Amino acid sequence: MAITGTIEDIVYRNEENGYTVARLEKDDSVVTVVGKFIDVQVGAEVTLDGKFEKTKYGVQYAFSSYEMSMPKSLAGIEKYLGSGLIRGVGPITAKKIVERFGKDTLDVLEYTPQKLAQISGISEKKAVEIGFSFKEHREVQNTIMYLQNFNISTNMALKIYNIYHEKTSEIVKNNPYKLVEDIDGIGFVTADRIAQNVGIPTNSVFRVRAGLIYLLKTSCEKNGNTYLPKIMLLDETSKALELPLEENEDKFAEAFDSLCLDRTAVTAWVDGTEIVMLSRYYYYENIIAQKLVWLNSCQMDEQFDIDADIANFEQRNHITFHEEQKKAIVGAINNGVYVITGGPGTGKTTIIKCILEILEGQQKIVSLAAPTGRAAKRMSDSTNREAKTIHRLLEVNAVQSDQSFFVHNESNPLKTNVVIVDEVSMVDVALMSSLLKAMPRDCKLILVGDKDQLPSVGAGNVLADILGSGVIAFCMLSKIFRQDAKSLIITNAHLINEGKMPLIDNTSLDFFFESKSEPEFIKNTILELATRRLPNYLKMEPKQIQVLAPLKAGVCGIENLNKVLQESMNPPATGKRELEFVRTIFREGDKVMQMSNNYDLEWKKQGRFALETGKGVFNGDIGFITTIDPQTGEVIVEFEDGRVCKYTRLDLADLSLSYAITIHKSQGSEFDVIIIPAISGPSIILTRNLIYTAVTRAKKMVVIVGEKQYLKRMVSNKYTATRFTNLKRLLVAADEKIKKMF
Repeated sequence: MAITGTIEDIVYRNEENGYTVARLEKDDSVVTVVGKFIDVQVGAEVTLDGKFEKTKYGVQYAFSSYEMSMPKSLAGIEKYLGSGLIRGVGPITAKKIVERFGKDTLDVLEYTPQKLAQISGISEKKAVEIGFSFKEHREVQNTIMYLQNFNISTNMALKIYNIYHEKTSEIVKNNPYKLVEDIDGIGFVTADRIAQNVGIPTNSVFRVRAGLIYLLKTSCEKNGNTYLPKIMLLDETSKALELPLEENEDKFAEAFDSLCLDRTAVTAWVDGTEIVMLSRYYYYENIIAQKLVWLNSCQMDEQFDIDADIANFEQRNHITFHEEQKKAIVGAINNGVYVITGGPGTGKTTIIKCILEILEGQQKIVSLAAPTGRAAKRMSDSTNREAKTIHRLLEVNAVQSDQSFFVHNESNPLKTNVVIVDEVSMVDVALMSSLLKAMPRDCKLILVGDKDQLPSVGAGNVLADILGSGVIAFCMLSKIFRQDAKSLIITNAHLINEGKMPLIDNTSLDFFFESKSEPEFIKNTILELATRRLPNYLKMEPKQIQVLAPLKAGVCGIENLNKVLQESMNPPATGKRELEFVRTIFREGDKVMQMSNNYDLEWKKQGRFALETGKGVFNGDIGFITTIDPQTGEVIVEFEDGRVCKYTRLDLADLSLSYAITIHKSQGSEFDVIIIPAISGPSIILTRNLIYTAVTRAKKMVVIVGEKQYLKRMVSNKYTATRFTNLKRLLVAADEKIKKMF
């Protein structure tokens, strides 16, 4: 059912996703309409297609599509121009323009705006500016409506327009594959669909080029590679595009050459194999290698005798360091860059505290950082000093094309003498390069982490490449110190890491195994443990217990577990508001996790003395939904560190329920109690370092539910996916170069 009328008033509008509540004047009556407008102003004449619905706000007309036309009546034109749509035109100026030009007003604005200078108060310059603003608005509206023909969302359409402006339609028509290169969030599948609609051949050089970029991007973002061998890239692209390489050799050659000529990609030779990297990853790894080697060389001549400092720390803290721990402390103090690596219970935290005291005794300014908010909080708690996420340390400044720009960089370095980074195994090449660029040229860097943890979710293998290069000094801690007599978490973590089955006789106080054979039984046991048995036994809230699952799908995957845990821990209730987004129901009180970095999302936090504000919510941040507005789709989330963020409906794509999370997403976090399903699954996922990472996330208790055979299979499976990274080779080359210089 279609209705036509004039927008009389805009009650609510979300500029992010276009969701609008407005009053429509129709046949001398006023109707409340709700839906998504690309752009709408009071006075606009629209035809809507939808249906009337009864809601708690009364009868409303919910529309799914619309057509907009320029107002025809003088009153409508005046209201339209005076609504704030055109820069430099308010209600008074709008009235003057309509009085002067009448029904020719819109033609004057579009074709001869210089005539506006005939009106008192409008200069020739202002007349041109008003005409430009009017034309730009029409252009934006027409372009975005054109893009919506290809099922591109309002928000994404605006994003595309802001990159290409008046050339948008031309680019989309002639080479929609360019979107893959320039617009984050537009994938190859979307661009390919548009290309088919506008009749671009499947063997177009544009399509082959976009396919090469898509494969390189996917390899980096999904598999952690920073490069691919050229032969592999060409072969995989050929398969993905369903274009035989032999029959289209000239197209592939032309597309590949174009990538290299405009520096979208870079080629190099590694061990006799030609490799291909997206340029940004080439620069990331080069920056890391060069800066690490430079920082490492800056302190070679400055050595300190700190035996007395270590002895003093031991005496005051009633401890005795092992020789390998002393080696780590001395190495950290006397090297420009130093790595301390070891499993749980090997004393990394105590070592950091000792290093901190010695550095502060030397009057050094020390910055503590970690990749995630949870890891930073843990670092703060253990050292009694402020620790920040790396993003917060660098300070997110602005976002352009979804790439973060930090306040601190080469031009504005951090005001610090030493940076200590914990959980460094999680840091990818993009973040590490940003950190190193912001470090002063004479700054010391101490990296702390567990080499046996899962590698970073993002591209690169930073910790492993640094250790494997032989360029940076390190200490590998192996002796276990932190362990209660009746505790098995640390013991079992090390047994797993050695490829041995953990002790699961259920006689300890913190490590248990529940034997269940069927997925449904495993799921039901996890539900019972998380919601009733463990909370009663440990006297804690169910939401403090974290389920860590290896897989997303299946009966015991996080998607299903989150549904059943939500139903039990946070069921629907009168007065508890909720909304559905892409098959997920979000409810007030839900535990949620941010699934990707959003540098632009604003937050506020009640600090110790005043209200703090800032930008940036990051992958892995966990919080709780406090408020939902079903009418506008806005959701308020309070994160564990006190930051409060407002999510639009569009932002909800970055949120997930987190009663259960994947083990990969748990990296850098610690939880009092964790429950892990031991289930069957792909051997490339269910590996030793996956179960090792899961167990080391627990502070007080681990409960594994499932079959011993699957636990044993994980412990025995030492498969690790090989990542194609170039950092190790670049470190060696940079080190050789600097040694020749000095």
